[in-house]
Amino acid sequence: MTATTVAAGNAFTLAACAEMIFTDRPFLERVDAIAARGLKVEMWDWGGKDLDALAARRADGVEIVSMTGYVEGDLTTDDGVARLLATAEQSLAAAERIDCPRLNVHGTGLGEGGIPVVANEHPSPGDWLRAADTLRRLAALGEREGRVFTLENLNLPVDHPGCPFALARDTRTLVAAVDSPHLRMNLDLYHAQIGEGNLIELCRASQPWIGEIQVADVPGRAQPGTGEVNYRAVALALMDMGYRGTVAMEAFASGASDDALDEFISTFTVEMAQ
Repeated sequence: MTATTVAAGNAFTLAACAEMIFTDRPFLERVDAIAARGLKVEMWDWGGKDLDALAARRADGVEIVSMTGYVEGDLTTDDGVARLLATAEQSLAAAERIDCPRLNVHGTGLGEGGIPVVANEHPSPGDWLRAADTLRRLAALGEREGRVFTLENLNLPVDHPGCPFALARDTRTLVAAVDSPHLRMNLDLYHAQIGEGNLIELCRASQPWIGEIQVADVPGRAQPGTGEVNYRAVALALMDMGYRGTVAMEAFASGASDDALDEFISTFTVEMAQ
């Protein structure tokens, strides 16, 4: 059976996270397998990756389009802000080596099992102001280097209890307050379904600030089509509202990784009108 590949006239740039599929293979083989399907590639921590090998794969059309934009730190505490900005500089240097355009951040560093290093589920007004200031400084770093930082929403009930600024409406508020093209939302619809729901209207309200969209189904965090979210309806709505950016599958495969990619690509294949 022939594997599905991304159509040339698709409305969205499609990507997949190499941390979560083809997990029985070495990382570089995962990257190659994803790229062979016409997909862009996303990854998490860059520290343990062979950046030279990833850079060399650019010549073969392999593109890493998102990676973690910090190593440690948070948006509000004195030491956390200093660490976040310092490790963002390190991440920008890594992004330059592999020409990765987007660097992802959260309200705080995440420890083992996704537990926030600095838990603060109910930030104070002062925390909000400090977070916005930190993100302005982060956006300035991105502008200097020609990169975009994305602030990702997370869910509190299942994966990241106590994480500050976790909801999509929180990340939207902060990104809109900074109002820089070098700081955008990473709107993760898996997390948003658990934390907020009403996904199509959430996309519509967030559209001016979206840097990319990530998807996985609920429950289980597997590929679209395995849970309760009507991702085909989401795809068509995104097309209708004029979204033309990246949609990335940040999901585990419920079975074979190639089958998961088939389902994802089919769901988010929406040809633009000629």
